[in-house]
Amino acid sequence: MIKARYKLLLFLIIIAAPLLRAQPVPAVDENIPALVTFGRDGDKAWGDDDFIQIIFFSVPETFTQPIFIRVFDPDVGGTLDEQKGEWNTRTNFSVYGGKEACSHEDARRIKRDGNFRSGTLLGSRTFGNDARWDGRWFTFGPFNPSEGELLPEYGGYVFKLVVEGLEGDDGNLYRLFLSTSNTENRAIEGAFAFYFKYKFRLHDNVNEVSHIYPYIDDRVVAIKQSNFDWDNDGIIRIISPSKNGERMAVSGDNNWATSTHEITKDDINSSLDIQMIKDRRANIKNNNVVIYLENQYGELMPFYSIPIGGIPKYKYSIGIKPKTPVR
Repeated sequence: MIKARYKLLLFLIIIAAPLLRAQPVPAVDENIPALVTFGRDGDKAWGDDDFIQIIFFSVPETFTQPIFIRVFDPDVGGTLDEQKGEWNTRTNFSVYGGKEACSHEDARRIKRDGNFRSGTLLGSRTFGNDARWDGRWFTFGPFNPSEGELLPEYGGYVFKLVVEGLEGDDGNLYRLFLSTSNTENRAIEGAFAFYFKYKFRLHDNVNEVSHIYPYIDDRVVAIKQSNFDWDNDGIIRIISPSKNGERMAVSGDNNWATSTHEITKDDINSSLDIQMIKDRRANIKNNNVVIYLENQYGELMPFYSIPIGGIPKYKYSIGIKPKTPVR
């Protein structure tokens, strides 16, 4: 049975399904250059706190064609990745489905010290410095959608991709795509990705603004955001029906920053647009960062590759009382 707090979320996903083609990760609306995972011997001050990234993909129950999960530039070496000394890093990409792939608590925790590889292993490949995959796509699959874990509260059948730096100290930068083809990026209507702890590269160009989109259901009265190794590279602000640029705390080099933000009734059943705006004076390049969000119960909140319900806009009339007529 679908939990009550997810009913509206699922409804919004269903009615928007013909318009949703958000299988790239990072998604177009996020405007994030790439995901990042360092080898387990990496320096955390380079922007990865635990050397593991977990991405979930949701496929509608009604979709029955084979699916593929594609990885762009999965090797560690070449122009996209971040080198530290000799290229010595190996990264494992593994796809999981079946029971508890997503529903297992360890798959959705901040610390990846438990059974985060829960579920049924469907495919796995480890990449080192291999020019064959530099700037090219590697494809996992085909998978039958029913091989995922059926979770109606997350929109359908859910697959999990675990990316882990097995050894080395270089940074592996990559992108993903959920596709109907093993040779091309072909979107699946109604499918989307979500993540509970997000690790990515910020733009070097100070004119680019990046975004992430958590959804606020009717249980949420406050959110606590935590970010790591932001290097004080600009600001993070919230745009929502009631918030017109409310600032979040920003971390420095190799440390965490947290801040708590009240959620008003006007923000319920809406996405938040968390915007990352670089400091023009800082001139910071190759900035890798980590961010996650919790509700007032300490539960991790997912970011969605699509803004559920649309990109939120500030309603400037909220809280503005009409002036008393002059007599």
